[in-house]
Amino acid sequence: MNAVAVNMNLPLSISEEDVRTLLAIKLFEVGKVSLGQAAKIANFSKRAFVDVLGRYQIPVCNYDAEELRREIEE
Repeated sequence: MNAVAVNMNLPLSISEEDVRTLLAIKLFEVGKVSLGQAAKIANFSKRAFVDVLGRYQIPVCNYDAEELRREIEE
């Protein structure tokens, strides 16, 4: 994966860990990165990142009704 480096001046009350986690959550939520990629950005295992997504009420799977019906029938 190619890398992009970003340098920002943020308040000291915001940790690098918070920035990485929130960035990963948002990138995953809008479909820019996969679950695995987001977990790496946030320095979490996939399982731990799924837990983080749950705390922020972000669905891991985002099926519409028809996709969910097909998935259940398979």
